[in-house]
Amino acid sequence: MFIHGVTRTLRKNKTLRYGVPMLLLIVGGSFGLREFSQIRYDAVKTKIDPELEKKLKMNKMSLESEYEKIKDSTFDNWKNIRGPRPWEDPDLLQGRNTEFLKTKTT
Repeated sequence: MFIHGVTRTLRKNKTLRYGVPMLLLIVGGSFGLREFSQIRYDAVKTKIDPELEKKLKMNKMSLESEYEKIKDSTFDNWKNIRGPRPWEDPDLLQGRNTEFLKTKTT
């Protein structure tokens, strides 16, 4: 009888019913967040193989080098081609000859 009264009181108490799980979630989330953020710092501490690091430094690309590659290109005679929508046939949209494509595939 005494146990029945205590369990009913605990079920009716809103602090124990809602407050304790909320506090457990906050405290547990804090510990979980600490573990996940520690992964980020551990990943920074890992070292790269010296050979791979040397290759990465040799293949350095810069904005200036890419600009030098394309600065002499002419873009006066380009054609704007819209990509097909999912319900459209891409060959008809881009002006390709469908009969030619059919004979090419067979």
